[in-house]
Amino acid sequence: MNIQESVIGIDLGGTKILIGEVTKDGEVLRSKSYPSNTENQAKAVEVLLNALDDYSENIGFIATKQIGIGVGLVGRVDYKAGIWLEIEPGKTNPTPLAEMLEAKTGLPVRLGNDVVCATMAEKQFGWGRETNDFIYLNVGTGLAAGFVVDGRITQGGHFNAGEIGHAVVDIQSDVLCGCGRYGCVERLASGLGIKEEALRHLNEYPTSLLADSKTELTGKMVLHAAEQKDELAEKIIDNATLQLANLIMNMVRTTDPECVILGG
Repeated sequence: MNIQESVIGIDLGGTKILIGEVTKDGEVLRSKSYPSNTENQAKAVEVLLNALDDYSENIGFIATKQIGIGVGLVGRVDYKAGIWLEIEPGKTNPTPLAEMLEAKTGLPVRLGNDVVCATMAEKQFGWGRETNDFIYLNVGTGLAAGFVVDGRITQGGHFNAGEIGHAVVDIQSDVLCGCGRYGCVERLASGLGIKEEALRHLNEYPTSLLADSKTELTGKMVLHAAEQKDELAEKIIDNATLQLANLIMNMVRTTDPECVILGG
C-alpha cells in the first residue's frame, strides 16, 4: 500500500477515545479504541495524550506523511480559537487543546464538537451529499444533533447548538437532568440514560435478567435484555424509543429537513 498523505482523526467521547489514520478521501486505514475519562477536562486530556503516545508507538502509520490532526470532542468547543471550553455544563475549564497537540506533534490541529464533526463527515462523505437540508442525530452515551440548513452547519453564537439532549420530552417526569430540568430526553433515551433508568427501577423487578448485572450494567445490556422479552428492559426501551420519536418530530418541525440521519 503506497499512500503518501493521511490525517490523524481523534474522537473523544463520553466512554471511549477512538484514534485512527484516515486518507483525504475518508478511508480509515487503521484505528484503535481506548477508554476515556470524562471526570474533568484535565483528566480527559491526560488520557488522550497517553492514548496518542500508545497509538504512535504501537500501532503506527501507514502513509508516508501525516498532514494534520482533526479532533472531535464531547462538550462545547470554540473551533475558531482551538479551545475546548467545557466537557459538560458545570465542568468548565477552557483548554487550548489545539495548541497543546500542535506542540506535541508538530502538526496543524483543528478541533470541533464531536457531533458537529460527525455531521461534517456525513456532509462530505455520507447521506449529506444527497441534500443541503438534513439533521444528524447522534445517539450515544449522550444525545446531540447537527443541523445543516441550506448547506451550512449551525453551531450557534456560543458554540452550543445541537445540544438537544436537554430538550424536555416528558413534562411529567421526575428524572432530574444535570442541566437542572426534569424530563430531558438524554436522561431517558441515551446509552447512559437507559442504564440509569434500569438502575432506578431494578428493585421493582427482582426477577429481571438485569438484576444480577447491577454493578456492570450498560445501555447495551438493557437493549439485549429487551430483545429477550425482559419486562423491565422492554418498558425502558419502549419509552426511550417513544421519546426519541418525539425528539425527532420536534427537530423536524424546527428546521424542515429532507432527511434525518441516525448514528452514534
